[in-house]
Amino acid sequence: MEREIQPAGPVQGRFRVPGSKSITNRALLCAALARGRSLLTNASDSDDSSLMLNGLNLLGVLARRSGDQLIVEGTGGRLYAPKFPIPVGNAGTTLRFLMSAAALSEGRVVFSMSERMAQRPNEDLLDALKELGVTARAVPDMARIEVEGPTLRGGGVRLRADKSSQFLSSLLLAGPYAREDLVIGIEGKVVSASYVKITIGVMEQFGVAVEGSFASGFLVRAGHHYVPTTYAVEPDASSASYPLAAAAIAGGEVLVEGMTLTSLQGDAGFARILEKMGCEVSESAGGLRLSRTGSLRGVDVEMEEMPDTVPTLVAVALFAGTPTRIRNVAHLRHKESDRLSGVAAELKKIGADIDVREDGLVIRPSALRGGHLHTHDDHRLAMSFALVGLRVPGVILDNPECVKKSFPEFWGEFETLCGRPHDL
Repeated sequence: MEREIQPAGPVQGRFRVPGSKSITNRALLCAALARGRSLLTNASDSDDSSLMLNGLNLLGVLARRSGDQLIVEGTGGRLYAPKFPIPVGNAGTTLRFLMSAAALSEGRVVFSMSERMAQRPNEDLLDALKELGVTARAVPDMARIEVEGPTLRGGGVRLRADKSSQFLSSLLLAGPYAREDLVIGIEGKVVSASYVKITIGVMEQFGVAVEGSFASGFLVRAGHHYVPTTYAVEPDASSASYPLAAAAIAGGEVLVEGMTLTSLQGDAGFARILEKMGCEVSESAGGLRLSRTGSLRGVDVEMEEMPDTVPTLVAVALFAGTPTRIRNVAHLRHKESDRLSGVAAELKKIGADIDVREDGLVIRPSALRGGHLHTHDDHRLAMSFALVGLRVPGVILDNPECVKKSFPEFWGEFETLCGRPHDL
């Protein structure tokens, strides 16, 4: 299936984004390990969160959807290895968070994944788990990872998280159920550190405090277990970047319901980048409002703390009057696709002037034309390429349904805001 995007603008209206996928998956694991019933409201209904929900159920946790809520009957940290592999697809948080949780289970847990997920980095987390007493290994030719439990001893460990912050979040989330206090020392830098801050914030809401810092390392005390609670998941800041960018590209005004600039999520800072590019941004009781009436200008910006919005910014930068430089996002090569090479190669097909640098991208003004764009089965690329079609006639996307990974209702919301595209 393909989808052709019809030019539109100026846009005008309200846009509803789902609950944060990142926060939902963290809260799901905390709720699963707590003893008793938790309720997650405004939870994400993305494919990634569905895979996390299914994985927890297979580990012996009773968790189910009820509308936009998730009801989780926590087990107090007791998990059981299923007879069959747990499918995780290309969901990084699902696999990596459950790897550490599986070390608490009774028996051997096997994860089956997509070919792309098997190519993404997981060795640093596997090495850390082994250092903590866990029997764990990757089986690359079968696209599997195996974890033997209950073997999470705790104690001290040195961790590299320069390819993904999810490794650190995974250990922190399981840490309260290790046999000994968990002390994590960091080797090198932590990419996307804002996501670790989200992890610590969610853990605190479930009653567990994390001590320390990125500089000194982190301490999670054994026996300080999660307590069940009712937790309201924030609107997804990564998803909010698309309607905000639509108004920046096509002109007009959009209100993203429930979104704030003070969100836990680093991607909430994307609105401030658009402000530097010439947009007007304001908050109200209803959400975050953005408008543009003048021209766009390029920016030179460091985006390590908001990596998921890099393809969105590239889409906006195509229509700026001056170049844009995006820095410190080399780790985007290890996402659902290589988002640096992928976004550049596809947009060059329609005339974009983009250079791939070691740590990011440079985008210069150029004349654009229509064409077929390959989404690389990457939800972030698909939604960002759709934005380009608001100003460029003839943009056609393959596999538009890959947006379900994070934002199942994207096309419906996009049509309402920007006009109806044509399904081919």
